[in-house]
Amino acid sequence: MKKLVTLIMTVLILTGCAELQTIVDQYAAVSPGLTSQEVSMGLKEALRVGSVNAADILAKPDGFLKDQAVKILLPPEAQEVSKHIKLIPGGDKLVQEVELRLNRAAEDAVKQAAPIFANAITSMTITDAFNILKGQDNAATEYLRRTTSQQLTDLFQPKIATSLDKKLVANISTNESWTALTTEYNKVAKSMVGQLANMTPINTKLDEYVTQRALDGLFMKVALEEKKIRDNPAARISDILKKVFGSQDS
Repeated sequence: MKKLVTLIMTVLILTGCAELQTIVDQYAAVSPGLTSQEVSMGLKEALRVGSVNAADILAKPDGFLKDQAVKILLPPEAQEVSKHIKLIPGGDKLVQEVELRLNRAAEDAVKQAAPIFANAITSMTITDAFNILKGQDNAATEYLRRTTSQQLTDLFQPKIATSLDKKLVANISTNESWTALTTEYNKVAKSMVGQLANMTPINTKLDEYVTQRALDGLFMKVALEEKKIRDNPAARISDILKKVFGSQDS
């Protein structure tokens, strides 16, 4: 039995050494002059800085609304509204009100992202760090997207649903504004005039739509922050970022 245990231990040790050597070889090729711990620390710091900056930018009032790259418009199937807006009583005002509230809901939701991002960053392995360091400009962002999307969806959607149900101006919620808009639109769409104009009734789960758009906007901003750190030495606000990403500049 002792011989068997010894044999198994030897195999495990040798296998472990082989895997360790693979990591060491990979590290040496990717980051000469840096320790594996420094690479890991640098990538975690980059993710932390990038995710915090992105969330802070979007969580501010008008963070989504006044940024055309991430602004949440009406759902695609509702874009027909703009073509027939004059046929809808108070249509212009209804559209503006709904879009304002969609973006406000997203701005509220992204404030909650930090703990989930922090947990994913803490869980990053050395192998993850090497793959990110030698990866594309958005490799760190894609790591976060892969490891946090479902958790963020589960967190965001109920909060967005609550936000959309919140009574705001004139004691009317976003969902009520959306219902008013789509109800009026669908009346016209189902009428003879609407049929002649090829209008199609709208059916959309607003909380699901806003949640997905909020996530898309958040990861877009994280990717931009990551690229800044990779490309711009001035964006490397700590010594570890300067050391790790500076080693890649050449």
